[in-house]
Formats: sequence, structure tokens, C-alpha cells
Amino acid sequence: MGEHHPALTPQEAQALAESVAAAMYARDHASQSLGMSIAAIGPGRAELRMTIRQDMLNGHAICHGGFVFALADSAFAFACNSYNLTTVASGCAIDFVAAAHEGDVLTAVAQERSVSGRTGVYDIEVINQRGERVAFFRGKSYRIKGHVVEPS
Repeated sequence: MGEHHPALTPQEAQALAESVAAAMYARDHASQSLGMSIAAIGPGRAELRMTIRQDMLNGHAICHGGFVFALADSAFAFACNSYNLTTVASGCAIDFVAAAHEGDVLTAVAQERSVSGRTGVYDIEVINQRGERVAFFRGKSYRIKGHVVEPS
């Protein structure tokens, strides 16, 4: 698995990513309260889904951008922590390209682009159930001390 876990096979890296995601999600009250679910997880990647509810709508009757941001940010978190090395956001930016509406099912697809030392760059695309792009998010990560789950 490159510089992250050179001794892991692809199958072990996948199992580790799944274990880390389960542990993180169990403690992630924010993602849970927003109705997010993990659709896919793997080393350096994650897909999270969320259905837009009425209480997520702004004064224009479209999804408040903060909820789209939260979905992308959570996918970013699951992707960059998938190696079981505790990692936090050091910066991020989002571009909204279409509105999301009540009942839309949004999927945030996070993909690692680069990791060097303690820092990483991740791109997250948010799409709706019709495959239409809603937002593009870029996250910069910073690895701190510790592990999400205790190594065995």
C-alpha cells in the first residue's frame, strides 16, 4: 500500500479501510444525524450518501450549501483516515455547480490525489441520483498522531 502500509496486501488494506470506517461511523454523530450512510470505502477513497430533507432547505427551497459541504467533508474524512492513521482537515474549498432539492439523494465520491509526508490532497465530487454534478470539493489533509482503531 505504498508509503501508508507497505506490508499490507490489497485485501488487507481493504479490510483495514472497512474496519476504520465502521469505527469512525459509530462515533460520527454529525454524519449519522444528517442521515449519511457509507456506500463504499477503500484505501484512499470513500462514497457517502445523504437524502435531502425538508429541514435541510434554505429560503430558496433548495438545499443549504452547508449540508452539501458537510456531506463532502465527511466523505473526505473517511477517505483520508482509511489507512488507520489519524488525519484531520487542514483546509478545503467547495464549488457549487447545481442546486439540490428535497428528496434528492446525493453521493459524495472522495478520491485521494496525492499524499506526501503528513499532508494529502483529496478531490470529492457530489452528484445527485441522476448523475448530475452538484458540487466539487477539494480537501487538504494533515496526519496527526494516533490511529482510528488500535492496531492488532
